[in-house]
Amino acid sequence: MFEVHGVLDLIFWVLAIGAFALCVWALVHALRTPARAFAMAGKLSKRLWLLILGLATLFSFAAAVQYLSVLSIFTVASVIGSGIYLADVKPAVGEIGKGGGNNGPYGPW
Repeated sequence: MFEVHGVLDLIFWVLAIGAFALCVWALVHALRTPARAFAMAGKLSKRLWLLILGLATLFSFAAAVQYLSVLSIFTVASVIGSGIYLADVKPAVGEIGKGGGNNGPYGPW
């Protein structure tokens, strides 16, 4: 007999694992980025982003181990916070380390 709830539980568990991976990716990037890059890009401070992403990782981990529901407000907020970081902040702070300097189009002069 085909159980719908078993398939849906599996789908939601895979989504929770994906949300956890997204949050970990954002948190690791924020940890590796220098604090001055956030200020130079005009974004929130590194400390505040680490707090947001740390809580997001915690809540998404709780959903992945099925302590929280995947559809809970905390899990949804975790995905939104990590998505905002990866879509807006990561490209902005990534451009800070790159610069023209003394480089020509084919490398250093």
